[in-house]
Amino acid sequence: MPVSRSHLTRGYAVAVLSAAILSTTAIFIRYLTETTHIPPLVLALWRDVFVVVTLWPALRLLAPHLLRVERSQWGYLLFHGLVLAVFNVFWTLSVALNGAAVATVLVYSSAAFTALLGWWLLKERLNWARLAAVALCLGGCVLVSGALDSASRQANLNGILIGVLSGLGYAAYSLMGRAASQRGLNPWTALLYTFGFAIAYLLLFNLLPDRLLPGTASRPADLLWLGSALGSWGVLFALAAGPTIAGFGLYNVSLSLLPSSVANLIVTLEPAFTAVSAYLLLGERLNGVQIGGSGMILSGVVLLRIYEGWLAGRTTVSGGER
Repeated sequence: MPVSRSHLTRGYAVAVLSAAILSTTAIFIRYLTETTHIPPLVLALWRDVFVVVTLWPALRLLAPHLLRVERSQWGYLLFHGLVLAVFNVFWTLSVALNGAAVATVLVYSSAAFTALLGWWLLKERLNWARLAAVALCLGGCVLVSGALDSASRQANLNGILIGVLSGLGYAAYSLMGRAASQRGLNPWTALLYTFGFAIAYLLLFNLLPDRLLPGTASRPADLLWLGSALGSWGVLFALAAGPTIAGFGLYNVSLSLLPSSVANLIVTLEPAFTAVSAYLLLGERLNGVQIGGSGMILSGVVLLRIYEGWLAGRTTVSGGER
């Protein structure tokens, strides 16, 4: 069923803001992995720990009612946490195997997965505008990330498979967030408990014997990899308290206002925001290919917004005539 114009406007604004905030995540992760060489899954574990440590007292103080969850919802949140943990595994491994550029392209294959799975599982419409937006956004991601540059294209078969699975994991997380809204779960409540359960799963992954998963702690002591490096702990905490809570929280809010396929497509603005941030903060120039890719992504989002707004307006008129 088409959503109202007001929900579209709010949903698009929240989703675009989410993409802008999430685009800063790579800066924090790049700094930590390059300067401390922390195993990726150990980083993912502590990131989730600090999300919960930050969000729980905030909700306790400002909105304690959001901490209460009906008994019937716990099983769903437990599974949602598993989906998030698995997505974190595939994403961090994809970055390690493929490099940032190719990994970013592959994870944003989630736009296509989300549109198709949303149509199949949630009965969301799969119209020509969404299909065109999928093509524009994915094509733009390829150009903005620099994946066409031979120097960036280092992925092997295993890396590509892991990268595609990261896109599928992101799509699954999007669908779970949309379903959480449909079940009446507040986005911030879902975020808190989803990350809380993900901590348990990531701890288990890190403690598997014989390092069955790459990128994990080789021994339990490695869970405290950063040791007494207070500055690095501070950066990790900032990663959790800033882009993770704000970015994922606003993304969950957008999923309560928009179909999952639409919200996921809008968040593909993230690579374009990352390129702009790199230009403004690091002095990296946008080349013609990256500018063209940014234009493709923006065109996809604008096309989708215009079409969905027109569809919502037509439905409102039709409802009024009845």
